[in-house]
Amino acid sequence: MRRLTHVQTGRASEPAPCHRRALLIAGGVFMGFNARAEGGWPIRPVRYINPFPAGGPTDTLSRIVCQHLAEMTGQQFVVENKSGMGGNIGVDAIAKSSPDGYTIGLFTQASHAIAPTLYSKLPFDPEKDFTVIGLLYQVPYVLLARNDFPGKTVPELIAMAKAKPGKYTYGSAGAGTTPHLIGELFKQRAGIDIVHVPYRGGAPATQDLLAGQVDLMFDNVAGHLARNRAKKLQCLGVATLERMLAAPEIPTIAEYLPGFDMPGWGGICGPAGLPSAMIEKASGLISNAAQTESLKTAYSNLGAKAVWKNPADTLAFVRNDAQRLAPIIKASGAKVD
Repeated sequence: MRRLTHVQTGRASEPAPCHRRALLIAGGVFMGFNARAEGGWPIRPVRYINPFPAGGPTDTLSRIVCQHLAEMTGQQFVVENKSGMGGNIGVDAIAKSSPDGYTIGLFTQASHAIAPTLYSKLPFDPEKDFTVIGLLYQVPYVLLARNDFPGKTVPELIAMAKAKPGKYTYGSAGAGTTPHLIGELFKQRAGIDIVHVPYRGGAPATQDLLAGQVDLMFDNVAGHLARNRAKKLQCLGVATLERMLAAPEIPTIAEYLPGFDMPGWGGICGPAGLPSAMIEKASGLISNAAQTESLKTAYSNLGAKAVWKNPADTLAFVRNDAQRLAPIIKASGAKVD
């Protein structure tokens, strides 16, 4: 097995003249860097795998950071959507790609903190088959309902579901994803029976929710605030302890089920064995992108928060989250063979 590696962010060697470097940084672009400087990456287009379908929340968040990286480097970051198996197909494609630095992609709570406990067998080893580059964002998950759903609050939904067990359905981005786990946890905590309908990502699940094919849905909030305000669907509750700054009018599920807290996150990784200079360069570039006001504002408008962590801190964060979620997953009874 290939070993998961990490490299602390730091200052790379910079042979370019000082005045030229200062002008480049001041201008916010890196197009003129010599190929030998800053690890020599990227010198050609980069393939970025998003393990969920186009048009979904993770796709939107990924395309925002890829646009920033393209502007900073002068190279294309081409988003390729490879969905299925709760995101594991796309993540597996990252793990099995060439470790040359020209295939990277999104890894999430689903693949690295939930899947190891939820799945009896995975096509990849979360601890050995990846090079972590950094954590990128955190995002609240929300309980959504079709716009004409008669339950307008979490207590009303729970009462309806208790009165008619098995009648109502909830969609998710797929079996084994964070929304699936949140749904199972919600069922357990509320003492209700609602039927899980898995999709190949958040985008097709949202389409069926808007069309009234499913009653409810758990998904990360990115993209749904605008639909809620346009009265295309309802946001019944947020799966965090505190209300969102972007939408303080939406109550938390914890206000009705104390302690209910399931925030999500996403980061950027590559296959195991990436060159250390490339990791350092990529980590620095993504850190710079995550700290720009334009990216932070774009994420905030979607209900997400840009939260950069370097490779070492990201590894610690992921391992702690996996340990935190393992007993919750086991107690929920959720399992994917």
